[in-house]
Amino acid sequence: MLMMPPRLCGPICWLAIVATLVCLGCNRAPVPSTDVSERVISTEVAIEPVSFEAAADDLLGQRLPAAQTSQGWVRLFDGYTLFGWQMASAANWRVEDRSIVVDAGMPGLLCTSVGWADFELTLEFSADAETNSGVFVRTPLESTDPAVDCYEINIAPASNPFPTGSIVGRQKCDAVERVIEGTVDADAWHTYKISVVGDVVTTAVDDAQTCRHVDPTPLPAGRIGLQFNQGRVAFRNIRVRPIGLRPTLNAELGGWKKFPDKPGEFRITDDAELLVTGGRGQIESEDTFGNFVALVESKTRSEKLNSGIFFRCIKGSEMDGYECQIQNGIVDDNPFKPVDCGTGGIFRRSDARILAADDGEWFNMVIVADGLQIATWVNGLQVTDWVDTRAPNANPRNGSRQDAGSIMIQAHDPTTDILFRKIDVGELIPRSPKSVD
Repeated sequence: MLMMPPRLCGPICWLAIVATLVCLGCNRAPVPSTDVSERVISTEVAIEPVSFEAAADDLLGQRLPAAQTSQGWVRLFDGYTLFGWQMASAANWRVEDRSIVVDAGMPGLLCTSVGWADFELTLEFSADAETNSGVFVRTPLESTDPAVDCYEINIAPASNPFPTGSIVGRQKCDAVERVIEGTVDADAWHTYKISVVGDVVTTAVDDAQTCRHVDPTPLPAGRIGLQFNQGRVAFRNIRVRPIGLRPTLNAELGGWKKFPDKPGEFRITDDAELLVTGGRGQIESEDTFGNFVALVESKTRSEKLNSGIFFRCIKGSEMDGYECQIQNGIVDDNPFKPVDCGTGGIFRRSDARILAADDGEWFNMVIVADGLQIATWVNGLQVTDWVDTRAPNANPRNGSRQDAGSIMIQAHDPTTDILFRKIDVGELIPRSPKSVD
């Protein structure tokens, strides 16, 4: 059986979870790369590995409907593996019955690998009556004081100073007993809806608003984290969508630079869609972006086409940037074997772990570039989680780049025939160096 070790991170070395992707009825899944950040500090702490298996059909069944993905919704948890998550402490985080479960180990967080700025988050949770847990937003990997460095939406009994529905250290929810009928127990699932927009944090339990907090010193972008503190807790159906992305496509392609000396053609159709055809070419955004979230909606109009979204590019260059690939082919009818990196993969750096888009059909892709960490989702399913550990270089083709750069859309070759009807982008305001994970 092929094993994929989890990403190691934080000041504690955890050897906790082994994730495995198994394609039922076809070849074994290839193992995605697991680059380790230089910030890792190894200790002797270790946990018995746990294996997770996922068939291709199971993972692809976790894609979201177009009505949701067109709004930017993605799954943070695929229901089968902990792909895209990082652990800050040695707790026994695991997957059971398509839920993330923890009940023992060192207190700490299980966090998304990338940060989010303005967003709407929904999830379900189930907890023992005396459990103390929480959902952390705009958080570092390790929070030292939730009243200062993050927003902790608590899961705790009514006797706690900040019971379920409260924002720890910031606002207490007095209506919690009415909202969840006086108890949080292991047999009941409850919903959390959390909105973070600018300086306003809004929380709701089971569709009843519990808090609306206005922060006089709002926090920058940060991770989303699940907490183990005390007692058993489980989470499922974890979804997020970015808020406040700015459309970049318009009828005149204003804000985009064309390169008429190249054969590729870029024009807006009568349906207000960007059509890319012809030989090799590019258009380039006039604005530059460093840390950002992008929502792309696209469709290839025939099979075996190749295109891509380039970002953090050197302005005016021939696509000298990171490339988020568009290529919907697979090898041997195996979705775990994408052709030429696969849609959502970072070309020549990290293949998509599974091919989640189809030629001839509209698909949505979310790209998050957060420092050296890059994550992508296709049709709501995360397909890439990669950290660039190369030495810094102004050209992302040759090394890591965090500086802002332009976005480019590629016409790959004479067979290119692809539509885009949405390229929306929003910036992530990074944390100061003092608060870097």
